[in-house]
Amino acid sequence: MREKVERALEKVRGYLQYEGGDVELVDIVDGVVKVRLKGMCSACPMSMITLKDGIERILKEEVPEVKAVEQVF
Repeated sequence: MREKVERALEKVRGYLQYEGGDVELVDIVDGVVKVRLKGMCSACPMSMITLKDGIERILKEEVPEVKAVEQVF
């Protein structure tokens, strides 16, 4: 599952890097993907929207086993 999640994150990564940010996969526990937002994304007031409406949505589409995405600091 980790490999599938990494591939799906690659699809999102380009958009984040364009805005000066990035995302790092930290862990996967019982279908919950834990990520760390980096760069400009870590301090952005819209980061929760990016996390839920962007990253989580795409991961769930690409990897049906994903139940949720959570940010770790």
